[in-house]
Amino acid sequence: MPYGNGIITAQAKQPLVSFGVISDVQYADIPDGRSFLGTPRYYRNSLLVLQKAVQKWNERKLNFVINFGDIIDGFCPKPHSLNAIKKIVNEFDAFDGPVYHMIGNHCLYNLPRENLLPILNIPSRDGKAYYEFSPTPEFRFVVLDGYDVSAIGWPANHPNTIKALDFLNEKNPNSDKNSPNGLVGPDRRFLMFNGGVGKEQIEWLDFVLEDATRSNQKVVVCCHLPLDPCASSNEALLWNYDEVMEVVHRYGCVKVCIGGHAHKGGYAVDSYGVHHRVLEAALECPPGTNAFGCVDLFSDGLFLTGKDRLASQEMVF
Repeated sequence: MPYGNGIITAQAKQPLVSFGVISDVQYADIPDGRSFLGTPRYYRNSLLVLQKAVQKWNERKLNFVINFGDIIDGFCPKPHSLNAIKKIVNEFDAFDGPVYHMIGNHCLYNLPRENLLPILNIPSRDGKAYYEFSPTPEFRFVVLDGYDVSAIGWPANHPNTIKALDFLNEKNPNSDKNSPNGLVGPDRRFLMFNGGVGKEQIEWLDFVLEDATRSNQKVVVCCHLPLDPCASSNEALLWNYDEVMEVVHRYGCVKVCIGGHAHKGGYAVDSYGVHHRVLEAALECPPGTNAFGCVDLFSDGLFLTGKDRLASQEMVF
């Protein structure tokens, strides 16, 4: 096992593949502000965090990068949304290798899916944004579309919008569907800024994990929305995280689930031994600090080396 003495031993062994991670850049060319809970947000500085990340990833000659969603902020003035997204995508494109994007709620506040997915180069079927890739024969990465069933991003009359609004009306009695008032524990996730994974995507996930098991591959699941209440605030969870994890736990191939959205980050190992890591937000870095990571992936674990606000983590399978 390469991890005995932590990072020193991990670095002594050649990883199968190394990749960069960042989440919740939420750039906007507007003055700094605060979250609903009063946490400072540095909208312009997040661009500098991303630039620093790309510089570091290129220095380390990483194989690829995964962006965990929310590349611009909902407060970005709508006439500037398209240019702001293109500006951030251009910064990602300065990385010397493939960049894999996923959508978050703030992306969808700014652009409809039909415009957003081509810019982010997300392979799409009927506007769905889930896909998979295999950077090494031993591993498969699954990128989920956490806003598949959602009240944001689809046209108002789309079946997924209607399904989401019906679901929210059933689960959340508040007139403001972004308010968790009166909801308890994980039920506090039933908010409009979250979303769910639809039936078709669940079936696709089941097929992919069955195929990975047959192919003797290990799987890393990536989703903007966290999939475990012990690794995240309740308010940030995927609506049907339990249904997704039921499929994940059906197979032994999934080793790690990585997410964003819950800005303060988190880590837990569930009762099936699956590691859950939620990444700290680039948006909340005061000037001079950063939040991004470099991940070394081994056959028996991975090591995330975090920068500043993004905590390092070793995860042994």
